[in-house]
Amino acid sequence: MNAPFNPGSASMRDPFQAYVCDDETAELMKPIASELGWAQEKVAKGGLSNAVQSLSVSASPNILFVDLSESSDPLNDINGLAEVCEPGTIVIAAGQVNDVRLYRDLLSSGIQDYLLKPFNADQLRDALTQAQMVLAGPRNADGEEQDRPHVMTAFIGTRGGVGASTLASSIAWLTSEQQGRLTALLDLDIHFGTDALALDLEPGRGLIDAIENPSRIDGLFIERAMVKANEKLAVLSAEAPINQPMLTDGSAYYQLEEEIRSAFEISVIDIPRQTLIQYPHLLNDVNRAVIVTELTLAATRDTIRLLSWFKSNAPQAQVILVANRVPAGNMLEISKKDFETSVERKIDLVIPFDQKIAVQAAKLGKTLAEASGSSKVGSGLRQLADRIVSLDGEQSDETDDGGSLMDKLGGLKSLISKKSGKKETADA
Repeated sequence: MNAPFNPGSASMRDPFQAYVCDDETAELMKPIASELGWAQEKVAKGGLSNAVQSLSVSASPNILFVDLSESSDPLNDINGLAEVCEPGTIVIAAGQVNDVRLYRDLLSSGIQDYLLKPFNADQLRDALTQAQMVLAGPRNADGEEQDRPHVMTAFIGTRGGVGASTLASSIAWLTSEQQGRLTALLDLDIHFGTDALALDLEPGRGLIDAIENPSRIDGLFIERAMVKANEKLAVLSAEAPINQPMLTDGSAYYQLEEEIRSAFEISVIDIPRQTLIQYPHLLNDVNRAVIVTELTLAATRDTIRLLSWFKSNAPQAQVILVANRVPAGNMLEISKKDFETSVERKIDLVIPFDQKIAVQAAKLGKTLAEASGSSKVGSGLRQLADRIVSLDGEQSDETDDGGSLMDKLGGLKSLISKKSGKKETADA
């Protein structure tokens, strides 16, 4: 019954069906069914025996509720139900037998949950919502997709305004919409995050509730708190009042990462630099770290510092260095060659600055990736998305990374001197 769920076959089934034994249970269930978007007519009388009879000649629903109150041998009868239920059906049972052994045996037989009667509306609602969450989960019957490892990617900007959040929202959209991966986007800029805004969404209170009550974080919380951007993309972000400091030790963030890992194929985490400094443990399980930079002196310095930080604190993460919003021509504070010499590694991707596309994306409430189409910007974003989801990708070619951090920072002086020399020559 609870075999791996196949979304393709599920679309041909009824979303919900209930078989209950008494009027009281039926009257309790009908308004909750309506609340969850199901027809009240799907709540039928007859209990488990009627369920077996009906499902032997018709397709199983996605979620099935059965009442075992009239069953003399609940476990054996549930096994009989399994013979007529199609794989992927989520089954919730209810009964009057309060026996831990029966509860465990029923769970082992494949049902999702067992409710002891009498139960209240909140208990029923939670059980059905949990079933919806399992149904919408990322795992399916395709063995190849089941074997795909989870990919957790962190986006960090070297300076404010380099576009790390723009790239994070774009990559999340690409992996979900164009690559069909179930993707979560977590924006940890609690007060000024823009990822939901880029997707034209209201952020909701989910992230704030998680920070204030970390004990509430579980799979059901994730399902309720995240805002869907499309069928494969869910977003968790916030717009906390700027007069309201959010006090946390970072445990809520880590728990969110853990729950997201179990529910999605791809997680994209937009991490402000300050959060990275305060809670370095958030990078413990990251597979990819995308450092987004610009070709300026200040960004060169901070790229060196961030590369050194990742080498010491998150050595398991493959670092992808992206130069974003790079203007055309020679309007650069530092050349690409000088930048790479200073940071002692190659830039993996250069994404050009296209003001027309950026303005269009903002006006339409679309991500930069969606608005950029087949342009050079769009091509660069697709290359980045491909590199992120490919866990067997190779590290970028890097020059010898010997030498201390102070040696690298000291190399910036030559750039300053070079710039000063050019200016003096021009003044002369």
